[in-house]
Formats: sequence, C-alpha cells, structure tokens
Amino acid sequence: MPRPRDRILGNLETVYREAYERARSAGDAGRMADLDSAYQREQLLLEVLLDIRDALTTRGARSTGTDAAATINTIRQITKLK
Repeated sequence: MPRPRDRILGNLETVYREAYERARSAGDAGRMADLDSAYQREQLLLEVLLDIRDALTTRGARSTGTDAAATINTIRQITKLK
C-alpha cells in the first residue's frame, strides 16, 4: 500500500525545515535562500510524481487487470503537452 501523500510531503518538509534551521542558526542567509528554492522545487516535483502515482493507482483499480501497455499509455496521457 502506498504511503499517504500528506506523510510524504510532511517528511520532505521536515528534512528541509531542519536544514533551514541549521542554516539560520549559523547565520547563513545564502544557504537559507538556496534551501527555500530547493524545497519549493522538490515539493513541486514530488507532487507531480504523487499525481502520477495516484492516476496509475486509480486506473489500476478501475481495470480488471493491469498490463504494461495500459500503464505506458496512462503515463503518456498524463505527460502529453497540451
């Protein structure tokens, strides 16, 4: 069973918050800015991956059987640029 979205995003926040607090304690403003940007980027990427996971899971639950071609087609549909 996949881990819940909130738990995954919470873990990401915890990791970055701890690093941010260390940088703040050291007075490293540059590192704090870098961490802030990195956190936002990683959060966005992780949310996209979780959306893909959820879409594949939902599709798998609707079908009677999951095959590789159907999974690839789902990924292709999700990632298609409009």
